[in-house]
Amino acid sequence: MYEFRDRVDAGRRLGQRLAPLKGQDVVVLGLPRGGIPVAFEVAKVLDAPLDVIVVRKLGVPFQPELAMGAIGEGNARVLDPRIISATGVSDADVGAVERRERDLLESRVVRYRQGRPRRDLRGCAAIVVDDGCATGSTARVACRVARQLGAARVILAVPVAPAGLLPSLTEPDDVVCLVSAQDFQAVGCHYRDFSPTEDEEVVQLLDVAEQRLPSLRTAEHAGVDQEVEIPSGALRLRGTLHLPARCDGVVVFAHGSGSGRHSPRNRFVASVLQGAGLGTLLLDLLTPAEEVNRANVFDVVLLARRLTAATRWLGSNDATSTSRIGYFGASTGAGAALWAAAEPDARIAAIVSRGGRPDLAGPRLAVVRAPTLLIVGAADPEVLALNRQAMAMMQSPTRLEIIPRATHLFEEPGTLAQAGTLAANWFVHYLLPARIQESSPGHTAPSCRDAE
Repeated sequence: MYEFRDRVDAGRRLGQRLAPLKGQDVVVLGLPRGGIPVAFEVAKVLDAPLDVIVVRKLGVPFQPELAMGAIGEGNARVLDPRIISATGVSDADVGAVERRERDLLESRVVRYRQGRPRRDLRGCAAIVVDDGCATGSTARVACRVARQLGAARVILAVPVAPAGLLPSLTEPDDVVCLVSAQDFQAVGCHYRDFSPTEDEEVVQLLDVAEQRLPSLRTAEHAGVDQEVEIPSGALRLRGTLHLPARCDGVVVFAHGSGSGRHSPRNRFVASVLQGAGLGTLLLDLLTPAEEVNRANVFDVVLLARRLTAATRWLGSNDATSTSRIGYFGASTGAGAALWAAAEPDARIAAIVSRGGRPDLAGPRLAVVRAPTLLIVGAADPEVLALNRQAMAMMQSPTRLEIIPRATHLFEEPGTLAQAGTLAANWFVHYLLPARIQESSPGHTAPSCRDAE
C-alpha cells in the first residue's frame, strides 16, 4: 500500500506537519531534483521563500546507485566509512568520483538558479526538504551546507525514511518525517507515482515560487544590475554595477585584461558575493585597444589609477556613498588593487586576491592597511611562491588560503566555488559587520595567520 499519491501529495502533507513554523523567519530548501516538487508545496503552505540546495551523491564506482557519500556547495562533503570499507573503494576512486560530481554540481547551480541570487540564510531557520531519505548521505551534506551558509537552525523534512536512520541524523537540529518505515526498501516504494523530475520542472517551480511571493524578496535579495560608465581622465571605463536594496558594501573587481567585466570566472564569483548580500562592480580597467599591448596588462600604476577613479565614483554615487568598499583582484589586477589600497586617502575595508600577483605592488605592500586574503591554487607553484614573498612584506592582517588541486585559472571542479566562498566570507565579515551582529551574535572574525 502506498502512503503518498505523488510528490505533490507528500509535499502538502509535509507542509501541514510544519504549519506551526508559518510566519517565522524560514527558508525552504529543496534538494533537486525530486525534492523540489515536495519543497514547493511546503513553501506554499508556510508562505515561505523557496530555494534550491544543490548536492550530489557520490556513488560507488561499480555500483553507482549505492551512495558512499555526498557533496554540496561550499566544498561540503560527507563520506560513509562503512560503505567505503565494505566495497573496498580506494581514496583515489573516491577522489575521481568527487571531481566528476563536483563539476556536475557547479553546472546545476548555474542551471537551476538562472541568475537568481541565493537566498540569504543568515539568522533564519532552513528547512531542507527531499522526497525521502534512504542512506541519509545527501540529507546530511545538505544540512551541513545550510549551516555553513549561516542558518541559525536547520530542520530536515522528508515524507519517508528508514526508522533506523532517523536517530543517527545529527546534522539537523530537528527532523520531521511523516513515515518512519520499519521495513524500508526504497523511497519510490512509498509513492504510487514516482516519475522522474526533470531539470525543466525544477527551474519552472523555482520561477513560480519567486513570482508567487514577491513580497518575500528582502532587501538583500532585491538587486538591481546596471551598465555604467566611469570617468577616468580622458577615458570612460565600462562596468556592470549590482546594487542590493540595502547596499552596505560593494566589491570592485580588478582584472588586468579588458575582458574583466565579461570574465565568466569573475561573474561566477560576483554571483556568490551577491548571494551574500554584497554589491559588486565588474570593471574593465583597460580598453580593448589597450589590452592588445601586453605591457598594459602589467602596468599596475595605470590599473591602480583607474581603480581609484572607480572607487571615487562610487563615493560620489548616492546609492553607494556610504558603502564600505572592497577590492577583488585576479592576476595582475591583484597588484593594482593593493597599489590603490596603499594610497594615503584610500578607505578600502578589505581585499581578496585570487591567483593574483600581489608582488607587483612592490614596496607599497608594507603600507596597505586593509585586511587581505590571498587565495592561490596548490598546483600553481610559481604564483604561490610570489604570494608567500608578498605576504612576508605586508603589515596588515593577512591570510593565505591554498586550494588543493587548483591551477592558476581555478578550472578544476569545485575550486572556483571554494575560492568564491572564501571571498564571500571575508568580505561579509569586513564589509557587513553591522548585519553580522544583527543576524549572528556569535560570529567570529576570519583568522589571519602567517602561513597556510
